[in-house]
Amino acid sequence: MPRKIIIDTDPGQDDAVAILLALASPELEVLSLTAVAGNVPLVLTERNARQIVELAGKTTPVYAGRSAPLQRKLVTAEHVHGKTGLDGIPLPAPRLPLQPQDAVDHLVDTLRSHPPGTITLCPLGPLTNIAAAFLAAPDIIPRVAEIVLMGGAYFEVGNITPAAEFNIYVDPEAAQIIFRSGVPLVVMPLDVTHKALTSRDWVEEMRALGTPVGQAVASWTDFFERYDTAKYGSAGAPLHDPCVIAYLLEPSLFTGRHINVEIETGSDLTLGMTVADWWRVTDREPNAMFIGGVDRNGFYRLLTERLGRL
Repeated sequence: MPRKIIIDTDPGQDDAVAILLALASPELEVLSLTAVAGNVPLVLTERNARQIVELAGKTTPVYAGRSAPLQRKLVTAEHVHGKTGLDGIPLPAPRLPLQPQDAVDHLVDTLRSHPPGTITLCPLGPLTNIAAAFLAAPDIIPRVAEIVLMGGAYFEVGNITPAAEFNIYVDPEAAQIIFRSGVPLVVMPLDVTHKALTSRDWVEEMRALGTPVGQAVASWTDFFERYDTAKYGSAGAPLHDPCVIAYLLEPSLFTGRHINVEIETGSDLTLGMTVADWWRVTDREPNAMFIGGVDRNGFYRLLTERLGRL
């Protein structure tokens, strides 16, 4: 039986690679994509999500959710992802229709209509949609099997402020709701994604596939690699979001610790920081599997093999 997942996303080139990886993998049944504002505004993230589904040759339904964080003004990341969020290669306008139902209502209805413990949520962007669903319908919280998310940082600290990773920073109140929800959490922070750097060889291997998916992945990577190599001085760019899907497919590629993680919501200086008790110096109850290591070669082997199927 494939594992049922819902991908909550703000595509983003690395989100796109994660979505393609999931859609290429028979072990996963992607019930839907729920779009949220993040990397770019909602009107673009929902459109990008539909373009990615069509690029994969699928018809997975896409729902649009929240256009702003629970309590704050939206912060976006066009400086990384370009003005569309998917800059790098022009894609045709999507023909796949946007679903009429709101993504938050869809999350509530889907979790209520499936047996408890059968749906895994995979947030790749700010946690606004999922937190809004938990606030609207607390009865769904114990029904979630697991949340595997990309967000946060500890040893790598921040990428949008000195202390905070982008996804958590955009909506720290939403993140706090998720981290305090009691749902089993697996967290892919910058600590692990910055170890999953692309290489020139891999990008050219994608291009050499000669498929629309291969061309798109190579072009997207070329686009956002420029930003990361300039910022970090690294040889490649981190593919953040595909770590979430790779973990579902091959958890043995990753190592981490089950620790307590709290979200800072009150400080001007460290707003959105994931305060990870990696060294277990507090007596706070562990609430998250916080990933710190990845078998980079295994990760890219999996990506190459799966993306080559589309």
